[in-house]
Amino acid sequence: MDLLLAYACTLFVAVLISCRARESVLSTSVLFLAVGLVLGKRPFGFHVPPQELLFRLADLALFSVLYTSGMKTGGLQALRRSWRMPSRALFAGMPLTIAGAALIAHWMLSLSWVGAILIGSALSPTDPIFISGVFRVEAIPERVKHILNVESGFNDGLALPPLLITLALLTGNANRAVVSTVSDLALGLLIGIAIPWTGIRLERSRFFGAAGIFQRLNAFALGLLAVAEAVHANIFFAAFAAGITTATFSEAVTKAFHDFGDQVTELLKLAVLLVFGARVAPVLFAVAPATVYIFAVLAVFAVRPVAIWLSLWRSGLPLREKTMIGIFGPKGFASLVYALMILHSGGAESHQIARTVGLAVTFSIVFFSSTDVFFGRWFGTNQKRPEHRKQPNAA
Repeated sequence: MDLLLAYACTLFVAVLISCRARESVLSTSVLFLAVGLVLGKRPFGFHVPPQELLFRLADLALFSVLYTSGMKTGGLQALRRSWRMPSRALFAGMPLTIAGAALIAHWMLSLSWVGAILIGSALSPTDPIFISGVFRVEAIPERVKHILNVESGFNDGLALPPLLITLALLTGNANRAVVSTVSDLALGLLIGIAIPWTGIRLERSRFFGAAGIFQRLNAFALGLLAVAEAVHANIFFAAFAAGITTATFSEAVTKAFHDFGDQVTELLKLAVLLVFGARVAPVLFAVAPATVYIFAVLAVFAVRPVAIWLSLWRSGLPLREKTMIGIFGPKGFASLVYALMILHSGGAESHQIARTVGLAVTFSIVFFSSTDVFFGRWFGTNQKRPEHRKQPNAA
């Protein structure tokens, strides 16, 4: 009851300041995280929620984020038309990000190479839900938004193989991890395609049909079915594949779900931030070596921009767009879930790695949630300046 009351009160305050938050440094995400951190210090006898609740909420939130992101790609046809740039960010930028973070972790934190690659893998996924203000800025080209969206949808699942393999190396089960990881990815992809396709075909048959509010619930049910069936599969791949499949085969279902999906995602995201803050408060407020804080800052703000710039070199994109793509790579739910997995493994370095990932995610949430609107305006202002300079000459 304590947690529900705290969530309800914080949600009400967030509603009241939401108008200001859209145009200023105020951030509803930071508000929920801050309240969670305060509650984690257990004022007034507040009962900290169990870690299992955080894990389950994070799973649900990540499912919702990936499923809605999959639908926002526009389906396979849209992906085929504009796949070249996202693939460079994924298959070149992501390995470079892992390698860069691993090198710094090995050097600064004195982690083994296995532990360094593990922390790099955990911090490589991006989560654009924390930079939603950027997506509302019309001046930012759609291709930039498309690259960020597609990349974030796929890299949650692509980060899992190196993470599971390095995690298994720390616990002595490497051979089993490789086989199970490949099979889980394949099964997740299969389920994510098969379940929505079957459901859409049934809904279109002459015996069935969705009406009223159930048109919006249809897409949610399809995505939930896909993840529920993925017992021994990669649920992240299943969720994202289900979103793409739904967008590919039913534009009507996708449109009906759009607003509803964003609302569910936002509610789950805010709940996770509150519980996350309450759970990690004792760890975050404990004094850590300065190298841990320096690494967290470098991992969030320095590694990705360099990796993206290298991966998009000679791509034809203007420097401003490459800068935007490189800067806006916030760490979020996937990194949070992976930190919990690392903590549960019980390896020799797991506690240090999980704590460092938690610090990096916290820094990322606070920074990107508070500055997304201003960076969007900066891009829009710079985008317009050349036009203004040309107008007098044209006259």
